[in-house]
Amino acid sequence: MADVSNGLMYEVLKQPMSDMVGVKDALPENTAALKALRTHIIAQARDIHNIYAILGRLERIERRLDIVEVA
Repeated sequence: MADVSNGLMYEVLKQPMSDMVGVKDALPENTAALKALRTHIIAQARDIHNIYAILGRLERIERRLDIVEVA
């Protein structure tokens, strides 16, 4: 078995450490992107809810005016 020195171990561990620094630097940007995506999804869900509410009102108006089509 080959002798393993501290210098060799340090060289081997340098690359994963620098990769982790890159991940750590990108984390705030990814967090901001996820928050923006969440905001858009919430807005779409509200829009869909509002559309269903309007359709419900329109159905009630159609029934009240007796203009409902018979299927």
